Amino acid sequence: MLTPHHDGSPLHVSTQDAALGDEVIVRLRVPRGTRAVARAFVRSNPDHEPVWVEASRDGEAHGWEWWSARITVANPRHGYRWALVHDDGTSSSLSQGGHTALEALDGVDFALVAGNTPPEWLADTVLYQVFPDRFARSAAADDRELPDWAIPAEWGDPVDPEQPGRGHQVYGGDLDGIVEHLDHIQGLGATLVYHTPIFPGRSNHRYDASRFDAVDPLLGGDEAYLRLIEAVHARGLRIMGDLTSNHSGDAHEWFVAAHGHPGAPESAFYYFRNAEQTEYESWLGVPSLPKFNWNSPELRRRFIEGGDSIVAKWLDAPYRTDGWRIDVANMTGRLGAEDLNSEVRGILRRTMVEVNPDTLLLGESTNDAASDLQGDAWHGAMTYPAFTRGVWAWLAGPNEDAWFFGIPTGLPVYTARQFVDQLQRFTSQIPWRVRLGCMQPLDTHDTARFATYAAEDTVPLAVGLSMTLPGLPVVFAGDEFGLVGVDGEQSRTPIPWDRVDEPEIAERIGLYRDLIGLRRRYTALQTGGLRWLHVDDDTIVFVREGADDAVLVLASRGRVDVALPAPLVIGGIGAEKVFGEATLGVAEDGSAVLTAEGPVFAAWLLPGVVAPPATA
Repeated sequence: MLTPHHDGSPLHVSTQDAALGDEVIVRLRVPRGTRAVARAFVRSNPDHEPVWVEASRDGEAHGWEWWSARITVANPRHGYRWALVHDDGTSSSLSQGGHTALEALDGVDFALVAGNTPPEWLADTVLYQVFPDRFARSAAADDRELPDWAIPAEWGDPVDPEQPGRGHQVYGGDLDGIVEHLDHIQGLGATLVYHTPIFPGRSNHRYDASRFDAVDPLLGGDEAYLRLIEAVHARGLRIMGDLTSNHSGDAHEWFVAAHGHPGAPESAFYYFRNAEQTEYESWLGVPSLPKFNWNSPELRRRFIEGGDSIVAKWLDAPYRTDGWRIDVANMTGRLGAEDLNSEVRGILRRTMVEVNPDTLLLGESTNDAASDLQGDAWHGAMTYPAFTRGVWAWLAGPNEDAWFFGIPTGLPVYTARQFVDQLQRFTSQIPWRVRLGCMQPLDTHDTARFATYAAEDTVPLAVGLSMTLPGLPVVFAGDEFGLVGVDGEQSRTPIPWDRVDEPEIAERIGLYRDLIGLRRRYTALQTGGLRWLHVDDDTIVFVREGADDAVLVLASRGRVDVALPAPLVIGGIGAEKVFGEATLGVAEDGSAVLTAEGPVFAAWLLPGVVAPPATA
């Protein structure tokens, strides 16, 4: 696993906030004892025409030879790769696609992103997802009258997965209930509260909004939302809302004004298929979710563009939320031959910057999102194939009937090696900076809960990986209670606050608290680079590295007896175990030797990486 290495972290890239025309120093390191590098070049691709810059040799440090080069950022996404000439006369290429003798595809080049810098607070963020109806119920909820579509449920009732209960069962969780349990969220170590929609709708999930300019009275209305935001901010935490840019509900005032009313100003907001405006496009054919037509300038003005828009309203005073997660971002503005997605997300982000540039924008994309995740608008995405589905395939137990993200072929069985291969495949086309903003949930409100299908003793591995791999860690409220659910509806289980002190639940909460603390304690786990040190069918070992500290991570389903060849930068010398039950020793040749009984997740704190000064 010791190969030439480069990634987008501060050890290897001089700035994370480049602008067009800036010079950026990029650095390569080559392990001593492998094929020596005689010359090194950086091949950029400005305006899709290759440009070559020769790198300078900087010297050696701790078993690594360092090289550096200066490149000029020419495009908003500036792709580049390393081209190496070895002393035996052979050549090789290093990109996000790996180290190979073959020429790399442009799509897997390393990439600098100019502009649209994410907020600095993203690096330290651990996201906690709340589904408001099921999180906590305040006393005020007892006095609220339910709408005609709602089916009342007691807090301890099971979730009804069938119609009409599905989507209409209401437990009465509200925003003041969240306020009452902020101690729990903060105690876990989470820093960003992300809640699913709070606008009125005709469902418990509220993705079928009837308006976007007011908070559902069932949740306490605008005043309750302001109380929640102020309470979150008073604790030094942040809060992010959820907005549906692909569709509204069929009860939305805009759709009601247009449906069956040709000539109404709102007619252009939707895709009507007949002159009477009674037939229309909807999300996956669901009639209650009519699809927005983003060709409409007036829709843009009301919803996403400028200081008077819906997007701006909730980011501005008096609310001042800290960002948006955009639902169905992958389908927004796309219908058949029409694709306005880039245009819409660009307008949305420009509005956010005008109101408050220190905000975060995440898009939902349930599958491969690389083409949309090049840094122009989304800072990251809620996406599943790279991390979430790979973790399930590796760490879930055998179950032919397991729900697997709606994929009809069912739950696959992966080795650790296949998990790593999938992770690398789906991140290799995403710039490093954007990858750090991509959410890493084990599950969400749209999926079954991981614990439902997890193999014995693998939950610590899964949670540990979510906290230590590059990306944005996510805790779906209830996971820390060990809740289960066989699909996306039944995962929306009311939180059992009355059981918080039960030993099994307290132990699970403690696991989350410890692993979140690990993530937030060390800079390397937030912004550090990633090197794979060992991968086999049962075990993965990697190191996250920065100048201040480094963290060595072990995850395995089986028995571990792994020797990691020198040089590792740090070997095993000075290592401090910070999590898990495993042993790190040093062999006579300086190799690090890891031993453990699996399943196991363990981590060690190591010294930061020392590099000679760049000479480029």
